[in-house]
Amino acid sequence: MKLIKTLMAAATALAVATFVAPSFAADDPGPAAYAQALKGKRVMLVPLAMGFDLAQGWSHYLKTEVEAWGGVFETRDPNWVVDAGAQAITDAISSDTRPDVLIIHAPDLNSYSKLMKKAQAAGTYVLLVDNPANFPADAFIGSDWDRLGQLEAEAAIKGCGENSSKKIGLVQGDQANSSSLYQYAGIMKVLDKHPDFKVVAKPDSNWDATTSRNVTTTMLQQNPDICSIIDFWDGDATGASAAIRDAKLEGKVFLVTTGGGEKTADCDKLADGTYGAVVMTDLARQSGDMNAIIKFLLQSGQPAGTSHTYIYTLEKATTKADLKPDSCWDLKALQAEAAAK
Repeated sequence: MKLIKTLMAAATALAVATFVAPSFAADDPGPAAYAQALKGKRVMLVPLAMGFDLAQGWSHYLKTEVEAWGGVFETRDPNWVVDAGAQAITDAISSDTRPDVLIIHAPDLNSYSKLMKKAQAAGTYVLLVDNPANFPADAFIGSDWDRLGQLEAEAAIKGCGENSSKKIGLVQGDQANSSSLYQYAGIMKVLDKHPDFKVVAKPDSNWDATTSRNVTTTMLQQNPDICSIIDFWDGDATGASAAIRDAKLEGKVFLVTTGGGEKTADCDKLADGTYGAVVMTDLARQSGDMNAIIKFLLQSGQPAGTSHTYIYTLEKATTKADLKPDSCWDLKALQAEAAAK
């Protein structure tokens, strides 16, 4: 028995002495496969326009990531014109340099549906960003607008307080854009649970600051005791805030909106009291989500049009009390960073 134990111990010692750990770093097939799948792939962003903060932020982060993994990143600027966006998509998918991934910021539920289907048929993955559409894209990355509307309504109710008039005004975007339609639905879900709060006006701004200012002026003239206004986008909420200021109701009307989380557009206006609350998009995380799904699809080998993934951006209603140094991103800082490269 003693001899057997001695022999077993010797065998174990020999096995340990002769064992050589495999060189995983040298043999790892991942980097080569990753490079082969991604190198030279083309990614194109077609936003509503390139001249506003959200599109510029997406473009910065996507360009940095795509070029880092050996791809080619491009943008097209429809400048708020739906027909120009349709033409940009048409030209892209018929080009000899057809993009492998097309990221579209849809103006409404239906305008680009046929073109996106055509892109998928040509082998291009289609991602929808920010605005949903009536189309089975390979992925949607952006806000759950119904939930976002609920967050706005909850912030408005809290901003009004119990001893207020409980009158709320809405400045909608339009009656075609999904973000406006779903946002409204979410707001009403919350207000239905608080029947003491009433919506006294709900005009459209058509995403224009001047129109927002005009309709808010009328709203306040007819209902000077409104306790809160929800404007559906920070780009035109500047108009609503001007109307509140003109009516000398600053500090009395709690203005709620949503935005891309850019410092000047959102955090600065929370800090100075222009906005009471903003439901802000985490732009860097959202851009990272886009890049992750792009890399996955390009490596997956699955045909375009066969994946239907939803990645919703985590959001909350931010007030002045919630502000932190990293609550917003800074467009000027990103532009300076890009210029320094």
